[in-house]
Amino acid sequence: MDSSQYKDILSGSIQREIDAQRFYRDAAEASGDGFLKDLFTGFVTEEKKHEKILRGFLESVPEKIPFDENRDYHVSETIARPEVSSEMKPADAFALAAKKEEEAMNQYTALADGCTDAEQEKVFRNLAAMEREHKLKMENAFVDVGYPEVW
Repeated sequence: MDSSQYKDILSGSIQREIDAQRFYRDAAEASGDGFLKDLFTGFVTEEKKHEKILRGFLESVPEKIPFDENRDYHVSETIARPEVSSEMKPADAFALAAKKEEEAMNQYTALADGCTDAEQEKVFRNLAAMEREHKLKMENAFVDVGYPEVW
């Protein structure tokens, strides 16, 4: 991977964090439930933190990129995601949110696996863990809303 590819990956990741912020902001605004509004608003804050971390990496790309060569970062699997629709049912919104979090988690894990800089690897692993936690919350919300007979 060269510095141009690394910058492209970081820029794409930043855009996905911005898209996630927009998604959660829209979901919070559309929600009539105070708990869900707070939950989604909290995710906006978290995704802003992720964006800030990634912007820091983008602003200081080193001459030698801290990754092993010939790795597949699966960036293409995260392209062309559906947009939020005002007609979405809550269960569909939670399912889409869980999928977005899964994609982010997988991307950060792949970046950590290929990173040769211990500090950046740790940051990517922490980002993956945060996305995993978000995914679990969205999956739980999906089950609660999508399958009310369970509870």
